[in-house]
This record gives sequence, C-alpha cells and structure tokens, in this order.
Amino acid sequence: MRPIEIADGIYDVGVKDWNIRDFHGYSTHQGTTYNAFLVMDEKIALIDTVKKEFSDQMLDNIAQIVDPKKIDLVVSNHTEMDHSGGLPRLMHRIGEDKPLYCSKMGAKNLKQHFFPNWNYQPVDNAGELSLGRRTLSFLETRMLHWPDSMFTYLKEDKILFSSDAFGQHYAGPEKFDDEIGDRIMPHAKKYYANILLLYSAKTLKLMEKIAEMRLEFNMICPDHGVLWRKDISKIVDAYLRWSRQEVKNKALVIYDTMWHSTQQMAESIVAGLAESGVYAVPMDLRRSDRSDIMTEVLDARAVVVGSPTLNNQLFPTVSDFLTYMKGLKPKNRIGAAFGSYGWSGEAVRMISEELQTMKFDVVDPGLRIQYVPDAEGLAACEDFGRKIAEAMKA
Repeated sequence: MRPIEIADGIYDVGVKDWNIRDFHGYSTHQGTTYNAFLVMDEKIALIDTVKKEFSDQMLDNIAQIVDPKKIDLVVSNHTEMDHSGGLPRLMHRIGEDKPLYCSKMGAKNLKQHFFPNWNYQPVDNAGELSLGRRTLSFLETRMLHWPDSMFTYLKEDKILFSSDAFGQHYAGPEKFDDEIGDRIMPHAKKYYANILLLYSAKTLKLMEKIAEMRLEFNMICPDHGVLWRKDISKIVDAYLRWSRQEVKNKALVIYDTMWHSTQQMAESIVAGLAESGVYAVPMDLRRSDRSDIMTEVLDARAVVVGSPTLNNQLFPTVSDFLTYMKGLKPKNRIGAAFGSYGWSGEAVRMISEELQTMKFDVVDPGLRIQYVPDAEGLAACEDFGRKIAEAMKA
C-alpha cells in the first residue's frame, strides 16, 4: 500500500491486512486496515501507528514522503496493540526522546505495554498543540472503547482522527466512502455491533458533546477501514441510531440443533412471526459466525434463542453466543427461549434466566418439546411466534 495524500500535506501511511480473518473473536471476512496519518507542517506529526507485524511497511510508507527521523512528534490515540504495536519500532527509528502525546491513561497503559521510558506528554481534554500552520486539538473519549481512548482534531483542515470510532474491518482497493458507497455500511454496522454497542450510552453523550462544540468535519479518519469525506452525515446519523439502540420490527430466531428437532421448532417459530407481519430470520449458530449474528441483533426488537439440552446443559454454541451477547449489553429487547430435549430439558430454563440477567423482557417461560416435534408441537411453535409478535407491538 503506497501512502495516499488525503488532504494537502496529510498522508495515510497505514497498511492493509488482507488476510486476517479473526479479530479477537470477531470474524473479518474481508480483512482490515491499520490506518496511520502523517501531517507535514513546521513540525511533522505522526498520528497513530500499526500492528507490530506491519511496522516496517509503515516506515517504508513514511520514507516515501520524508525521512522518518524528521518526524518531530507522535500522537497515540489508543493503546490497543493493533494501533500501538508499531510504536517500539517507530520510536527506535525516529529517536526515543521524541515527544509522544497521548491521554493520561494512555501514558499509563503504554508504559505497561512496552515498558520503555519514552518522552510521554499526557494531554488535557480539549488541550491543543501547534504544529505551525496547523493545530491539533485533543478530545478525551474514555471507554470508547478503552479507558485511554481519545480523538485528535486538526482544526484548520476540520479533520477528525477518530481512532476506533466510525471504523470498519474492511480491506479493499477503496480509500474513501465515496469510492465504495453504501457497500461499506454493513461493515460499519458490524463494527459498531461487536465493539461499541456496550458503550452506546457513552457514544450518544459523545455525539451530543460534539454537536454542542459545533465541530465541523471535512473528513473523519478512523484507524480501520475507509475514510469518510463525502457523506459524513451518513455515518454520524447511523451512530446516533445505533447508540440510541433504535430497533426495527424484526425478530431473530437464533439456535443450534442436534438431530434437527430444535431446527424444526425454530423454522415454525419464524413462520408464526412472519404470519404476524414481523421480519423474522432463523440463524443457525454453526452456520453463522457469532459476530455476524450480533450485527443482526443490533436493530432487532426480539431475540429468540433455542437450544437442545446436552448433558443437562445448554448446547455449547448457544452458551458461547449468550456469553458473547451478554458482554455487549443490548437493551430494550424482547426475549424468549425454546428447545427440544430427551429426558431432562434444562436448556430452555437456562436460556430464559440468561435473557432475564441481560434485562430482556422475557415474554414467556419458554417452549419445550420432547424429542421430535409432531404436527401439534409445530403448531405450538407457530403460536409461540405469534405470541412474540404480539409482544413486539406493545
């Protein structure tokens, strides 16, 4: 990847990771990017770095513009290793006495990650730094999505370097939103659902604060995926919807099955929901990655979970998904449980308890069918779907 001049004297010197397919449990079917930005001014600044394995590639990109040793200062918006892993190689190359600007928590975290006593320069929220003709302004964004996170805003150019916010795990030939169009939005949605959903309340407060500050944006540059320059309101409006956890007339029926009995139940529940005018989708946990399912949960009003009972417990994939979803804390959802069983049948109760722990509105104690559902059992499943649909109207 050659460096791209994204604005006058500002370059993306990051890299594409075409081959990554798993990002700590999040499926990245189309890879990702680690964006880093070089600002050429009286003082030369590098904003963020890349994953450790790509450090030399980033340095080669920088060298196509300027000798890396001429970099005057580095800004680290976020400590996570996909953005800070390149710091040791970079600092060794440019000089470990060069100032490293980060949040106060960022300085603490970077010391614990890398140990060297670099020249940390912790910044204040709303603090500023002059580069000469340009000014960097820092906005603390704690827990979006780590305690150290912050934004950097280039005031004169109205460019926001937004770290992990507004990003997408996507590697492709496109660099900007207008080059890919609406095809980037599913990637942005998946990113929010699996990384930022837990912090929706904080995200909404941040969006409101940015509005109060009357910040204008000519470009938003996240550390993953494409940069936003043409239709910035599209991603901003999407973040407002997602952070408010606005939902649609949509139900997911998420399940796993041993001998297809729970699958038959799931499909009949979907039929009952659809008959009642609900957009309903069955999702098999062994055929859909949990992060893709979580993306659909983002705007679903009802989440219906089914499992057979295995050794008096939940089926393992169902337990895994419930743990994953619990950590992301979707709110304002209707929940329900179902499943087949042989002789004990604890799984449905366990699902209901997990959904109640997540503060879902559980509309029924749960539907259990022993062994294989007959015509009467499948009819009961359709009724179960209609009951959930009715609850969704409330």
